[in-house]
Amino acid sequence: MSDQDTFISHLVELRDRLLRAVLAVGVVFVALFIWPGSGPIYDVLAAPLIHALPQGTTMIATGVVTPFLVPVKVTALVAFMIVLPYLLYQAWAFIAPGLYDNEKKLALPTVVGSTLLFLIGVAFCYFFVFGKVFAFIHGFAPKSITVAPDIEAYFSFVITMFLAFGIAFQIPIVVVVLAGLGLVSIDKLRDARPYVVVGAFVVSAVVTPPDVLSQFMLAVPMCLLYEIGLFVARMAARKKAEAASAAADAYKPMTDEEMERELDR
Repeated sequence: MSDQDTFISHLVELRDRLLRAVLAVGVVFVALFIWPGSGPIYDVLAAPLIHALPQGTTMIATGVVTPFLVPVKVTALVAFMIVLPYLLYQAWAFIAPGLYDNEKKLALPTVVGSTLLFLIGVAFCYFFVFGKVFAFIHGFAPKSITVAPDIEAYFSFVITMFLAFGIAFQIPIVVVVLAGLGLVSIDKLRDARPYVVVGAFVVSAVVTPPDVLSQFMLAVPMCLLYEIGLFVARMAARKKAEAASAAADAYKPMTDEEMERELDR
């Protein structure tokens, strides 16, 4: 097979896998749109904010099609998160044939771990961070102000926060991969702790609302996750060294006396 035929076959496979991914998201989206519906799904997403607002306060929609469009976007977001493991499997199945065996051993746990950590980060943001941050922010609102958040602005805020926490929770994966591939030594990663702490607070100040609580609730988990990544990387390096030592002992050449005893037998 020529290089051109190989390239075309890769493009065809990529097209097929992209179509499968889009079809999977579409099927789940239609199913969610039918039941429980885009409205109830948005209500679940808005629950942390509604609980933090004064009783009887509701959100508003300033656009003509916003009451329909924003819940549809939320439903698409939920469908994407549900199908995310399948999407990553399609990506894995496409790149796996071109990887070496040692790369496959590292890539598959990386894909699985990255998916789980992203979903854990989103869940941490929704179930823990939102309630604390919204209560903190609206606790400072003057009594003379009527709070009525716009649903489109809230959706943009949620997307930003979900991405921020989902990506931040990838830190252990990044640390383990860098150490596992030998790109950065564990000693250098350990020495980089002060810079990681400063970077975590800088990043949290940029991507979160301008309040101390939300910045703190993103920066601290980032620092802790970095330490978890270091711990896992050290454990993996130790096991790798032990396996290499055991393999070296197993193939240790025989001494002259051992060879003579073998010949006598």
